Amino acid sequence: MKAKYHQVPKQTNTTFSIRHDILPQFGTVWHYHPEIELHYLIKGQGMRFIGENIADFYDDEVILMGSNIPHMWKGNNQDDDGNYVEALVVHFHPESLGKDFMSIPEIKVIRNYLIMAQQGLLIIGETKKKVQKLMIKMKEQTGINRIVILLRIFELLSTSKDYEIISASYINNNFNKPDQARINNIFTFTFNNFKNKITIEELAEISNLSATSFCRYFKSATKKSYFEFLTEIRLNYACRELLNSDNNIKSIAEESGFENLSNFYRHFKNYMKMSPLKYKKVKYIG
Repeated sequence: MKAKYHQVPKQTNTTFSIRHDILPQFGTVWHYHPEIELHYLIKGQGMRFIGENIADFYDDEVILMGSNIPHMWKGNNQDDDGNYVEALVVHFHPESLGKDFMSIPEIKVIRNYLIMAQQGLLIIGETKKKVQKLMIKMKEQTGINRIVILLRIFELLSTSKDYEIISASYINNNFNKPDQARINNIFTFTFNNFKNKITIEELAEISNLSATSFCRYFKSATKKSYFEFLTEIRLNYACRELLNSDNNIKSIAEESGFENLSNFYRHFKNYMKMSPLKYKKVKYIG
């Protein structure tokens, strides 16, 4: 199974789309599309999968995703009204304003920022608040005013440092199409099986590579070893469970795919710079 290509619905009378969703649940298919996606989560909580990153999402979150990075949101239970998630979602194809538009000198800073967004960017601080206001304003506009606001958002984002990279390992702009399919297969297999034992031989088989070639390929593509990547996936899941479940730490370690408790503690302290118990207490108090 690999990330599915998603055909974003095109509107005949607009250059790009902005959608206001109020739904019982987001779609749960891990997918990608060439359109740049600006996602303002107004209401909802759950888990999001972007590139190789698994993390919780909460109300008031703004995320920018560049072309073709796989992603998926999985919300928690619905509220009493049957609605749980609400979001403003913008989809903008890089060629919407013409094939040459993104190449003009005045757009260079924006173009470079959107390339970086292929790793997924969490927008924070004052920039987040400004983008939220502009997206709400954009929803009420028509015609050229929408395009003006979109370019204003891109200008604001590209000149700000108020962001965090979500998926540093997923640098798909370096991949050709066969490489994108291969890395997507690896990521999908990992997301589906990280709780179980995974061998290099299994990964080599789904990648159509030898074990040695797979290790070399993955390190070249992501700048880290596969088991470093797998450990981060497991730790992200463990962090979510520490905050959202009443299970003891031993059970959470096993559920996250760690074979023994001492191994879990060692990796957790290296990754989070604190023990699992301290993490649970600090986050709970915060």
